[in-house]
Amino acid sequence: MTLKQFYNCRILRNHELVDDHLWVRNGRIVDPEKIFFDEKILPDVKIDCNGLIVAPGFIDLQINGGYGVDFSHDIDNIEDAVSLVARKIIHNGVTSFCPTIVTSPFYVYRTILPKIQKRPGSADGAAILGVHVEGPFINPQKKGAHPEDCIREIYRGFSSVENAYGTLENIKIVTLAPELNRSGEVISELVKRHIVVSLGHSIANLKQAEEGCRNGATLITHLFNAMPGFHHRDPGLIGLLASEKIPKPIYYGIISDGIHTHPAAVRMAYKAHPDGVVLVTDAISALGLSDGQYHLGQLNIEVKGEQAMIAGTDILCGSTINLNRCVQKFKKFTNCSAAFALEAASLNPAKVLGIEKKKGTLNYGADADFIFLDDDLRVLSTWIAGEKVSSNFD
Repeated sequence: MTLKQFYNCRILRNHELVDDHLWVRNGRIVDPEKIFFDEKILPDVKIDCNGLIVAPGFIDLQINGGYGVDFSHDIDNIEDAVSLVARKIIHNGVTSFCPTIVTSPFYVYRTILPKIQKRPGSADGAAILGVHVEGPFINPQKKGAHPEDCIREIYRGFSSVENAYGTLENIKIVTLAPELNRSGEVISELVKRHIVVSLGHSIANLKQAEEGCRNGATLITHLFNAMPGFHHRDPGLIGLLASEKIPKPIYYGIISDGIHTHPAAVRMAYKAHPDGVVLVTDAISALGLSDGQYHLGQLNIEVKGEQAMIAGTDILCGSTINLNRCVQKFKKFTNCSAAFALEAASLNPAKVLGIEKKKGTLNYGADADFIFLDDDLRVLSTWIAGEKVSSNFD
């Protein structure tokens, strides 16, 4: 087992950048003191990081596709579609992700879900942590880019969910609207099965949102989007950021592209509840490509510049931004520290999934998934299990 020492670097540890060495063996971060005192050996390989930042690899909890493929549309070759995106996004520093399926006909879920299996990251691409199923149990009044004829109620409680998806085996996150009838029992049952529940595409008032959290929801899907705007007498889902009536502080996904969320709104969320921010892309099949016509599930999409709209409308439907740019823009919008911006795309999403001891951190025992960045937070190389899988500056 090769022992590697990365030196001359600034490592993101304990919410700050520190001058230190990073030691890796067998795909994990190891404690050098134990090696010195217990094993009395030297590293097999020493790698000079040239003063760069070393941070945990990014984790994207909401990505619909990219590079010409859409996870909700390309169902006949879904394994190849997911593998393509997994290979491409490592260049943006993403080492783990949750492929996202938007509201779709039942046959789409039943075809796709058994085939998108969890797998570790490697030179073949980022790790798949489980599927994020966004819908179909959402409010049609805030459907966004979800086809209304595919939206469903929860008439029969949890059996409605099982009937829709066919299998829950590969699902890690479910987005639903907490105001729907019988949503409480569904949220509770999903959480019992170790599935994260995210509240979104909803017109819930604050009381309904708080009840969703008391039932086990821990995340908000793309804050500010597909929900009512903030109102001082009833702040709705947005009010969860400051609620004192939920079991624990909420996490919230935010698309910091300056299009889905105005920089001032990003700053407001950050200042109201900084510990909850989770940067997501909500990227569609146009990620990494030029303007043109694309798909998002059942809908036709038109991309012009950085904006993706349902064809023939002014309705936003996902982004074309990558997670590295989200991190850079978030830092610019909020004037937060580099460490904070990086953790918003690594440690915080890992905490949402309950995997923060293995992912999103460079603590001893964690998976050696990390990235090299310059002072402008540009990803220069990506490493998975201690092996370089992408380089943007060779």
